Amino acid sequence: MSAPTPEPLRLVAVSAGLGQPSATRLLVDRLTTATADRLTEQGAAPAVRVVELREHASDIANAMVTGFPGSGLRSAVDVVTGADGLIAATPVFTASYSGLFKSFVDVLEDTAVAGKPVLLAATGGTMRHSLVLEHTMRPLFAYLRALTVPTGVFAASDDWGAGGDPYTADLPRRIDRAAGELAALMLDRPRPRGAEATAEAEDEDAVVPFEERLAAVRRPGGR
Repeated sequence: MSAPTPEPLRLVAVSAGLGQPSATRLLVDRLTTATADRLTEQGAAPAVRVVELREHASDIANAMVTGFPGSGLRSAVDVVTGADGLIAATPVFTASYSGLFKSFVDVLEDTAVAGKPVLLAATGGTMRHSLVLEHTMRPLFAYLRALTVPTGVFAASDDWGAGGDPYTADLPRRIDRAAGELAALMLDRPRPRGAEATAEAEDEDAVVPFEERLAAVRRPGGR
């Protein structure tokens, strides 16, 4: 009997670029390629999906006011929620992530990316905006309890070069380092499935009455 084929690792990227083509999507493509290469080198079989938020802009706005995502947006949310590793990329607007990016995050369930390896990426006109990764994106994903990789990748206009040369500056080095970190976390992460995953999610959502918490604190050795 042949050994069962290992289930692919689901690598999902969210691109909040508004233009077409966009620098954000260009960065996403290079990050997904580098991460998929690293996973393949380790014997994993990555399945890559890219979610273009510009295609769901109207549905995201509707979901914000009605509380119900349309079918297309629901599918995108499910893809992100089911990912084994996530790349989150946004252009910088007014020293922060774009409104489209934040609105999509607001549509996600609170536990959608909890414990999930996430690579943070952003694009902007100059390197002066690079701190957006640490000042706005990392706190956001820390609140969501995501497992963010140490290296975030910011790409300014100068990083692409006048002719779009991928070997200008040190952007390729940053991409390679971040991709290696994301791939390592994806390979090490347990993958709950089916009933186990459902039970885990329900346990995370369980609300402990205040009286029980207070009683636990009052018990000897309670915390």
